[in-house]
Amino acid sequence: MRIAVLSDIHSNLIALDAVLASIGTVDAVWQLGDIVGYGPQPDAVVERLVELGAIGVRGNHDAAAVGGSEIEYFNVDARRAIEWTRRVIRPETVAYLAALPERLVEDEITMVHGSPREPTWEYVTSVTIARASFAAFATRVCLHGHTHIPAVFRDDRGTIELVTPGHGTTLTLDERRVLVNPGSVGQPRDGDPRASCAVIDTDRSEVTWHRVAYDITAVQAAMRAVDLPPRLIARLDHGL
Repeated sequence: MRIAVLSDIHSNLIALDAVLASIGTVDAVWQLGDIVGYGPQPDAVVERLVELGAIGVRGNHDAAAVGGSEIEYFNVDARRAIEWTRRVIRPETVAYLAALPERLVEDEITMVHGSPREPTWEYVTSVTIARASFAAFATRVCLHGHTHIPAVFRDDRGTIELVTPGHGTTLTLDERRVLVNPGSVGQPRDGDPRASCAVIDTDRSEVTWHRVAYDITAVQAAMRAVDLPPRLIARLDHGL
């Protein structure tokens, strides 16, 4: 079974479709939150996920988009983008986002947006945070996003190892417990502007990362057309 693992799509349909075309046939699509926010096509991204039968969890931008108080913690640009998203999304999109859980366990794999300890907000960015996070889930694998940076934290008999995957990196899922971040589809933040995702092959017990080029210029034009913040538009060029 091949499972596409997507996170932080952020209303970027062009990036999402490029990723789906690049990774080939999959048996399931799992998403790790922040479906909306920042980008210009929230309804279309949700429609695509519905078409695919995707399952997954709610991110802080998703919660804010449906009226949550999370918006109070956003910076000026993120808040402006969510305020626009709130104004334009259809009732069907609101219902879809509102129904997403904070945490989901599927096939003995835990899914959260932030961290298993704090699913909405905490960023897993260090060995210290990762160590605490391992105590907050019971499965061997936890998938998470939120940082927009591909990463793996692996517990090797009490020693927490950090693996920074690039395009084509394959990690064997063995008896060691792991926190796996596929990176961001729609807003990469690791200096590589290509969309990032991961594919789990359950038959091989492997996870492989993919970086996919997409038409950034077209996304930027769509963002300008609806007057989204210039800084959000410009950063797509650099993946920062």
